[in-house]
Amino acid sequence: MTFRQFFFIPVFIAVLATTLVMLAKPSPLVIPFVWTWISFQAWAMYFLGGCTVKGGVKVMLGYFGGAAASVAIFELMALLMAPVGLGAAAALAIAVFIVVIGVISAERLPGFDFVPSWFIGAGVFFGVMSIHTGWEWTSDCPRTQQWLHYLEAGTYLMVSCFVGQIYGWVTVLIRGKYEGWIKSKHPELGAAERE
Repeated sequence: MTFRQFFFIPVFIAVLATTLVMLAKPSPLVIPFVWTWISFQAWAMYFLGGCTVKGGVKVMLGYFGGAAASVAIFELMALLMAPVGLGAAAALAIAVFIVVIGVISAERLPGFDFVPSWFIGAGVFFGVMSIHTGWEWTSDCPRTQQWLHYLEAGTYLMVSCFVGQIYGWVTVLIRGKYEGWIKSKHPELGAAERE
């Protein structure tokens, strides 16, 4: 494939990237709970997951698992600090140690075995937990407020991840069709690649 033939691919991906940034504020085309910074890295995870729908599902499950692992770390840390009396640093270290054993064990479960997506999902979840999104929690109970905050962070994580998976799928679909079309018009390209 010549560079001129190839050039369609980066232009097409640039168009996709442009449409993605238009799905979040301040654009009028806002999809609720989409943050493009999450969708962009989830889009990349689609490729790391194998460029297939099955890989995309594994990415989604890993992000969900990463969010659940993050909640487990927060909750275990709180348990270790309050009744046990550990300081925040020690409680966090022990909580991470315990939860990561479970996370790594997920590589033995079909569908949940793309462990890198767990770590990316957990990292993004922790990041979202530190950002005030504008949700107003109406509960007077601090525990309920905490769980509403988990729900909020998880919603941003999973909706944005799903959008990233769609963009990954579209990228692979269109690029594959385009490259197939180029090869059908220029059969000598397929022969050159086989040599």
